[in-house]
Amino acid sequence: MSDQDLKRDDFLDGQVVEAPPDPPGSAGRTRRRPRLWRAVKWSLAALLVVVLTVSAVLAWVIRRSFPDYDSVIIMPGLMSGVTAYRDDYGIPHLYASNQLDLFRAQGYVHAQDRFWEMDFRRHLTSGRLAEMFGPSEVPTDAFLRTLGWHAVAEREWELLTPDARANLEAYASGVNAWMSDNGGAEASGAKSLEYALLGLQNPGYTVEPWSPIDSIALLKAMAWDLVGNIYSEMDRSVLLGQGLTRTQIEQLFPVYPYDRNAPIVAGGSIINGVFAAKGAPAGDSSGRGGGTTDPAWRDDAAPTISALRARITALPGRLGVTGTGVGSNSWVVSGDLTASGKPLLANDPHLGPSLPGIWYQNGLHCSCGHNAAGFSLAGLPGLLIGHNDRITWGLTNLGADVTDLYIEKIDDDRYFDGTTWQPLTIRDETITVAGGEPVTVKVRSTKHGPLLSDRMSDILAIAARPPLDPSASPYTQLSPAPTPSLDAGAPGVPAPAAAQPYAVALRWTALDPGRTIDAMFDLNRASNWTEFRAAAALFDAPAQNLIYADVDGNIGYQAPGKIPVRGMGDGRWPAPGWDPAYDWTGTIPFPALPNEYNPDDGMIVTANQAATGPQYPYLITNDWSHGYRSHRIADLITDRASRGKLTVDDMRAIQMDNYNGFAPTLVPALLAAPLAAGTEKVAAARDLLRGWDFQQPAETPATSAAAAAFYNATLRHLMLRTFDELPTGRMPGTGDDGWETLRPLLAEPGSPWWDDKRTPGTETMNDMLSLAMNDAEQELTDRLGDNPRQWRWGDLHTLALENGSLGQSGITPVEMLFNRGPVPAGGGGGIVNATSWTTIQGYEVTYVPSMRMITDLADLNGSRWIQLTGASGHAFHRNYTDQVDLWRTGQDTPMLWNRPDIESAAEHTSTMKREDAK
Repeated sequence: MSDQDLKRDDFLDGQVVEAPPDPPGSAGRTRRRPRLWRAVKWSLAALLVVVLTVSAVLAWVIRRSFPDYDSVIIMPGLMSGVTAYRDDYGIPHLYASNQLDLFRAQGYVHAQDRFWEMDFRRHLTSGRLAEMFGPSEVPTDAFLRTLGWHAVAEREWELLTPDARANLEAYASGVNAWMSDNGGAEASGAKSLEYALLGLQNPGYTVEPWSPIDSIALLKAMAWDLVGNIYSEMDRSVLLGQGLTRTQIEQLFPVYPYDRNAPIVAGGSIINGVFAAKGAPAGDSSGRGGGTTDPAWRDDAAPTISALRARITALPGRLGVTGTGVGSNSWVVSGDLTASGKPLLANDPHLGPSLPGIWYQNGLHCSCGHNAAGFSLAGLPGLLIGHNDRITWGLTNLGADVTDLYIEKIDDDRYFDGTTWQPLTIRDETITVAGGEPVTVKVRSTKHGPLLSDRMSDILAIAARPPLDPSASPYTQLSPAPTPSLDAGAPGVPAPAAAQPYAVALRWTALDPGRTIDAMFDLNRASNWTEFRAAAALFDAPAQNLIYADVDGNIGYQAPGKIPVRGMGDGRWPAPGWDPAYDWTGTIPFPALPNEYNPDDGMIVTANQAATGPQYPYLITNDWSHGYRSHRIADLITDRASRGKLTVDDMRAIQMDNYNGFAPTLVPALLAAPLAAGTEKVAAARDLLRGWDFQQPAETPATSAAAAAFYNATLRHLMLRTFDELPTGRMPGTGDDGWETLRPLLAEPGSPWWDDKRTPGTETMNDMLSLAMNDAEQELTDRLGDNPRQWRWGDLHTLALENGSLGQSGITPVEMLFNRGPVPAGGGGGIVNATSWTTIQGYEVTYVPSMRMITDLADLNGSRWIQLTGASGHAFHRNYTDQVDLWRTGQDTPMLWNRPDIESAAEHTSTMKREDAK
């Protein structure tokens, strides 16, 4: 073999390779191919090295912040030792000998798992996101500075008991001890992967110590999530301004169906200032306000309110995902209905999905007497939901109308109060901006509250509007006493200018300092009904339904919260700020708020339905959820109890019920609607509804999952066609608000709502039902295939888990690091398994049961719990999403209570010691 025959440069795995003879006319080409192959090999090898190196570095960066759950921690300020036992899901049970050490330890473990979430959310609640992410967050910061949550939290600090303050300070010291152990003020990957990425954009960012005010302010974000009917109030005004009649708007916001769905407390009245669940109906309705109004300013104020609605919806994370779908389920049954003879309590609050999940499970055990287990918020000491060794409690959103929007007449930096021009309260807020210059915004307020409209860039320069015509306004006609004409001016007061712009002020109970933190600590320690109610009396915001059970066999319900009493108006429409008759006159006294103790039927169900009947003399709200979930839960409890005593397994099955309460009403109309010729595929799809059990599982049973897919697609397209005259975003929802809107129309086949305004003809109900089924069949065929029996609700109805900060960055590789899913989900809006979705956005889940808990007062060790995602906030940690599939499929984990069992189940044990401990 000659040197020319041997391609000396060709090696494969270290072996010499002989090249075949060159074909005729190929001079030179065969020599280039081996060189090209060699170059490709080396390039691939180099790329592999780079990939492996990057992967190794990324793995190191990711794992660098994972906490050591088996460590010994020396903690400054600790008075004695604390032991933390974590089970396979990373859920910690803390054991301490005194209360302050217990909360120091809770602060430390919260920071171990969730510090980035805590840091992000405190910047959000204080309007300081621009410090982290730069100029793009200035509008959000300006809006949140206008609300002033952090300033309210500072004022609340002064109201708290010394005990509560000490707990908050101890908690903060535990968080800061973790910070000290993990780089101090340095914003590095030692704390969390997010900090490593943030450093690429904002290398100058430093982490400040945690403060008690940071914890208090977190409750303001929770209150905003559950703020009540502010969105309905805005939508009514916008629709009125866009040409809909008052009758049409009332049809879009139907009244609560008391005849079909019972309130939480069906009877009840106020006797000598105290609510009596079994009292005679009261005749006095003076606390309900002065009735409804049809604002004469509708055309002028609508653009302002519409812009405000859009701005609020655009808030980051869960703060902007509010409105239809938020709610919760809870119920408690007495021992008369249970196998053990002791009460069972179940709770699942419905909130926007987030990653990590909103809740953090933990046990707080202290030989000092503070002994509880349940759900906390990372950043806040104590538990919001759970049990101690004597009582258990849960909560759902009361839905009280605790906000009013006031339309204000503004002239420069003054506003008209109906009698005279008053100076606006003004403060300057300076926003620090990463990578930019500081921005100063002026926050202006009237007596009603901050001017949210000042933050709407598109309405800061609103053209002057013509003055109101008092003769056309119902406000002065409804007022108990005449008010001065805005145009004429009061005696000695100059008449306002001929034209003035409008502004919108927010009156909200949560902007008044309260003592909800005190309430939370007292709930954790309460041992009986009297102490429970005393704690509830301090629960100012958000207004909630609290349910109760104790080891002695008692069950109860209490509605706490500051709920306004209005002079005029019913809270459904923005009020005229210049008419004092519409001001608040106080709040409903706590003794007069609905409550019930040991009802005769042995059950209490709260699912955001009306708290009590229409005879109740005070106005709580006109915008309840419509009671489909509560009615179904009560039916299931009654049915299961009639077939045998109730157990924890029964409670779990009820929580996962997927029954659609409106389908029995709509399906007969769909089956009766005539189909046009040539729509055999639609007929085949409609056949799925025949014999359907109205359950909406994600995947199995297949017949139910297929029927649910077609039904919900039909419902969505029916909404889109029927309410085509409504602007985008104002469509009725696909839960019980939309159901109650459609229900009366099914009895009016010629209603104008059925007519498609985009066509020259006049459609009837049957036309729209048939067209909606056509649309649904076409959509599902395109998305899920030609065979209707293979369609699955879970293929449409999916849950995407997005990280609340960087998971919404818009940068795909970054989002891939932190987001998970989508995963199929059963249930739907208005269903006990309340995974809501929207008409406009489609079938993706927008609200979820954020956790589920079942407590057994006969055996606290046999209680169960689950949350949406996992204990850890560290992406790629084994506890980041390890509860998702359990949650999705209706499973849960032991909520252990006895220490020997907790120790036996522990996968990790860490100890916290004093600085001088050996």
